[in-house]
Amino acid sequence: MRKSREETARTRERIIEVASEEIRANGVAGSGLAGVMKAAGLTPGGFYKHFGSKDQLVAESVGRAFDQILSELRFSIKGKRPDTALATLVSEYLSVHLRDQVEKSCPLSAIGTELRRTDSGTSAVVRSGMERLTSLVAQQITGVSGRRAKARAHGMVAAMVGGIVLSRLAHDRYLADSILRDTRKFILHLKRSRG
Repeated sequence: MRKSREETARTRERIIEVASEEIRANGVAGSGLAGVMKAAGLTPGGFYKHFGSKDQLVAESVGRAFDQILSELRFSIKGKRPDTALATLVSEYLSVHLRDQVEKSCPLSAIGTELRRTDSGTSAVVRSGMERLTSLVAQQITGVSGRRAKARAHGMVAAMVGGIVLSRLAHDRYLADSILRDTRKFILHLKRSRG
């Protein structure tokens, strides 16, 4: 019996969802197709019914990861004034939860260095994701020109990503938590500065 289009679409979505978490947790190279398909409850042979290549799956999975983290961040600041929203956004990104659950975190902090070695399709997804995250941060910066807000947002996003990465590398809970806390303070101080 042939699968319905709806069932095929649901299966494809399940593969993307599983791959998105697997790639963030284990890296692009560490996430083999067989493991992704097994985690999705499928056999490896069915992969090419849904995707033309692993590169296509990686691009769509990274896109899904950006969609998820941006949706969570937008939800966390919904209805808040920009100054409060920025503090919330920074705190949410630089949280113990996102540090410790790599598979749920931003792809920039989870697999950022690997993403530079991906194909052009994934590179375009990464550029778009970085731009969307930077724009979300810039929208919360008031009292300066749009250009200056964007410049500050670039620095803030770089600190956010770096803060999570360094916190994960610390391997000492006290130091790891200190890095998150200090990075949050630094970013929010940067927001108040005139530069």
